[in-house]
Amino acid sequence: MKIIRRELLYLSGIAASATLMSKCAWAQTQAGLPKLTQILRKDLESQGQAVQETVVSVADFGPGTAAPWHMHPGAQELLYVIEGTLTVEIEGSGTTLLKMGEAGTIAADLVHLARNENTSESAKALVVHSRAAKDKPLIVVVKK
Repeated sequence: MKIIRRELLYLSGIAASATLMSKCAWAQTQAGLPKLTQILRKDLESQGQAVQETVVSVADFGPGTAAPWHMHPGAQELLYVIEGTLTVEIEGSGTTLLKMGEAGTIAADLVHLARNENTSESAKALVVHSRAAKDKPLIVVVKK
């Protein structure tokens, strides 16, 4: 996982979420799982179609919650921590702790999860998926 300059990502996240927050389309509210609110889903234009679609969401991790082990077929993930800290674990590659203002990327097709190990405070992240193939599911839960 690669740490990316926080200033650039902070500005990108603010710009994307500030203008599009009213377009919330989907929220996951199962007990014990992070709440995922999609704020943008748009086909890319004039990009040679190497990336067909970008999906932007905000993930709210309650105290002690974690996403299940999963993967994104044909989609790279960028995770920018807005609030708190998140531990990102990629199968076979170890773990990375991302603090507020830090970001990391997860290559397509890698099995991974993100979790809030803090049992008293929430964490929040801006999540951007760049999809190469819209005909594949965005997320596939992996049994471990």
